[in-house]
Amino acid sequence: MAGGAARWLRHPYRSWRASRAGRMWHEGGELELLQRSMGFAALGLVTLVPLLIVVAAAVPFHGYGFAQWVVDGMGLSAEPAQAVKELFAAPRKVISSTSGLSLLALALFGLSFAACVEVGYTRIWQVPPTPWHHVWRRAVWLAALTAYLFAEAQSGAVLGGGWPDTVLRGGTGVVLGFLFFWWGQYFLLAGQVPWAALVPGAIATMAGLIGLRVFSSFVFSPLIVTNAVSYGAVGTVLIVQCWLIGVGFVVFGGALLGRHLQNPSKWFHQGPYGQAEGSADRPPEGEPHGCREEGQEHRPEDEGQSRGGHGQADRR
Repeated sequence: MAGGAARWLRHPYRSWRASRAGRMWHEGGELELLQRSMGFAALGLVTLVPLLIVVAAAVPFHGYGFAQWVVDGMGLSAEPAQAVKELFAAPRKVISSTSGLSLLALALFGLSFAACVEVGYTRIWQVPPTPWHHVWRRAVWLAALTAYLFAEAQSGAVLGGGWPDTVLRGGTGVVLGFLFFWWGQYFLLAGQVPWAALVPGAIATMAGLIGLRVFSSFVFSPLIVTNAVSYGAVGTVLIVQCWLIGVGFVVFGGALLGRHLQNPSKWFHQGPYGQAEGSADRPPEGEPHGCREEGQEHRPEDEGQSRGGHGQADRR
């Protein structure tokens, strides 16, 4: 304990980089987590808005679409919720006015959105990407995501507004969300990471989404009202886009946190689509990859002496 505190005092930056939190922070920068989250938000907006609106219009009963999911996910009160519902309200003739070109564009955007998530997961877990003919996995994952979000939006209409129904709805949403993010990582990674290794990431993702909902109810909810007055519908879209960036950050950050909460040697193995994978917990840049006793520092002169000794032995 005392030795560890002394090392932190002598070399705070090196100790921070060698710690689990420091490695995670450094790797998050290498993964460009914020940029990936912004791409997630942009593709998610152009994919999920029309997709959930079309699905809600296609069901035989009165369905809630993207607006209801945003209202529930952000924890909005009555006035900002009404602004979001008016902005993303579905027209009366959605199905009849949807052309083949629109469906093709929606499919391309949807597969690009799924590819964005898949690439983020492969970079986080440092496994080879799946072959090109596994694009069907993205389509299946997108269909499962649509079903999950649609079920989340409809749960408010199926269940009542009393506190027992609210608790039941919240518990069901957490369980369904955990199962989706647990299965989603395994499915998009084509089984290259075992099920057990993905559990912490799914738990961290759901915990982050719950925290984001609490934050949104206090911060984004009043901002929607003020921006709607100042900038109109564009102000509401900007707040929703900011919230989607937070969702993307939680999705990728939760998976990254889950990977760092465990010992990768328990699950690490030869990837089925490429060469043997490198260590998932690489030491920080500038640190040696080999094992070294605690407190022993690497000195260049020692390496030179070792090389010189080998050279003298060879000459003999």
